[in-house]
This record gives sequence, structure tokens and C-alpha cells, in this order.
Amino acid sequence: MHGSLRSNGCETSDSHSWLTMGIEMKGNTGTQDIASSISSPPEPSVGSSETGSGFSWLGPILNPPTMPEADSVNAQTKSSSTRPVFVLGCPRSGTTLLYHMLLSSGDFAGYPFESDTFRILGPKFPGLRSVKKRKSLLDFWLRSSNGTESGLGRSDIESRVLRECQNIGDFLRIVMEEMCRKQGVRRWAEKTPDHLLSIVEIKRFIPNALVVHIIRDGRDAALSLANFGRIKPYFCKLGSELLSFGLYWKWLVQKGRAAGRTLGRDYYELHYEGLIENPRKTLSHLGEFIGHELDYDRIAQVGVGSVSRPNTSFQNLPSPRAGSAVGRWRGQYSPEELAVFEALVGDCLIETGYSLATSPQQRGSALSVLGFWAFHLSQLELKYQLKSHTPLGRLAGWRR
Repeated sequence: MHGSLRSNGCETSDSHSWLTMGIEMKGNTGTQDIASSISSPPEPSVGSSETGSGFSWLGPILNPPTMPEADSVNAQTKSSSTRPVFVLGCPRSGTTLLYHMLLSSGDFAGYPFESDTFRILGPKFPGLRSVKKRKSLLDFWLRSSNGTESGLGRSDIESRVLRECQNIGDFLRIVMEEMCRKQGVRRWAEKTPDHLLSIVEIKRFIPNALVVHIIRDGRDAALSLANFGRIKPYFCKLGSELLSFGLYWKWLVQKGRAAGRTLGRDYYELHYEGLIENPRKTLSHLGEFIGHELDYDRIAQVGVGSVSRPNTSFQNLPSPRAGSAVGRWRGQYSPEELAVFEALVGDCLIETGYSLATSPQQRGSALSVLGFWAFHLSQLELKYQLKSHTPLGRLAGWRR
């Protein structure tokens, strides 16, 4: 997600990218390898959105209709709530697909980037009590790609930011509410996968937020992360990429689930596989949770972004079959690799509803690699603590 930072005419290297979990900003992240019977979107040039400009292929959502047209479109969408929705999950687990499904359903404001509000922007501007600090935040954001390509100008949000903004959650809320007004819709959703580590902060600063955690089979998620090649969560990675990304998946999912449990009924989990293999039922249940009609036929017809043009990290495979993103791991791991993988992350696979493919005897023979687990886990925890609880978090990169 996070590498090169760009502002109007200014580009700098993110020398502290390890503080941002080492994830590069040269392409979209947290996306999915959905059924590849449809073509893939263009590769982005900047930011963690799906396109360099942020607007070129989100179509009607980010090129909103006029207000009368918007009223007509949104009248077709039944929503019993205006609460904001946060779509979270381990990168490469389907967050972008689910987010674009929400946009396709109608009455949600579209935003061209992952906002990184809590993961990066918040640590840069931890105190917003003074007007001076709020102005610094506003100036920084307006210079960033997030600001320049949001469709908002200084005059749209400056007065509210300077008057109301007490914390980073207020800032995101003000930006998104103004985007709702401009796009003629009633609610907003946000998708930054790594905000999975910020669930508690999200709920503290945006009390009416609903959190949706999409979970993908860790064996497929690790394959996609390894093939994607842009996510680098470790200071130093040893041994198998599949194992290291499997541990990363397990760490993120368990962190997110532990935080999510503290939210009670405002937290919801769904499986990526259900979204692909049984979308009507999965979307219907999700719609009940968020108080919004998620009509599958309408979503497929509108087809925002990856709903009609998936972002897969396996674009170079010859003639991939539709739906191959589910269970791809079955043909990609050797028996030995699978035994070691399931020995290390099998507990999390079982906790999240997935069956193991190896026997206890096979997994038992792989336990000698537990040192590998401890070595990589300690790095993830150290980065998280440095980023979240020390001033070094302010050095984290962002799109500028």
C-alpha cells in the first residue's frame, strides 16, 4: 500500500515504510482474486486505490448524477440506516470487492482511495485541539492525492474542519459527509484493510460506525499475498513466503476478531468464499446487519469497479477458470508445504470455519518450525507497538 508519496509536483520516498507495516503504495491492496471470467482493471500508478487517477473506472459512483437524477437512483435503494460502514480484512481477502458491491447497491458515497485515516493520518496528527493543528491537517490532506482526487476543495470542508474537528475520526466524518452531499447519497463506507488494527479507535471516534470483517481462507490469502509482491510486513523475512504470509494473515485476523468482539452487535464477519459462491444469501444477511438493501441483481448490473473487473494477483495464469480464486491453494501447495502451513496457522483456520486438509500426524512432523513462527510474530508485534504507541508512528508514509 505504501511506498512513494506524491503531492502536486512533489514526490518523496517513504524512508519509514517499515513503520507502515512495510506495505508499498504502488498498487491496490486488500483486494481479491474473484471469479476471473471477467477482465481485470487497469494497474494503478499511485496510491492504494484501483487506479492512478482514482476516478477513471469507478464510473457512475465517482462521477455522480445531478441531484434530481441522484434522488431518482437512490429512491430505488431501500435503506433503514445512515450509519457509516467500515469494510476491513487482511489484504487480498476481498475488501475491495465487498466495498464496490456496497457502492453498486446505491446510496453510498464513493471514495477513490483507501483513506488510511487511522493507520497513517491519525498518528501524524494525534492532537487536534487547536485551530492551528486542524489547519495543518487540512493543508496536508488537500495536498495529498487523497485530497486532490476526492472531488472536494478547501471551501467545501474548511469551515467545518476548523470548527468541529476534535480528532481524526471527526476529520474523516466531515470529509465523507461532504462527499455524500456532493454525490447526492445518504451514507458512506470506508475500506482500508489495515484498519483492522484500528477497530477500537474507529469505534471510539465514530461511535455509530458498523464494522464488517471479511475473512478469506488463509491458504488462498497467503498465495495471493505472495503472488502480489507488494506487501512487505516484516523487517526481515526468512524462509518460505507462503509461511510468512500465512502468519501475517493469522496475526491480522486474530487481532481484528479480538477487537471486533468488543463492539458487540456493531461487528459482523463474513467469508469471502460465501460472497463468491453464494452472493445472494451472503449479501442478504449483510444487508440486514447494515440496514441496507443489497440487491444482487442491481449490484451486478451497476458493476462498480471490481464487481465487473476483478483485481487478481493471478492475471498471468493461462485461461483461469471462473471461481478459481476459491480453493486455488489445493493445486498450489506441495504436501509438505501444506502440512507445515496448517501446523502454523491451522488453529486460526479452524476458528474461522475452515477445514484442514492434513492429518494430525502430518502436522505433528512439521512442529520443528515453531521458531520460524516466533521470529516473524515478534516482528509484527514490534512494528505494531512502534506504530501505535510511540512518536515514530508520525513518520509513517502517506500519499503526498
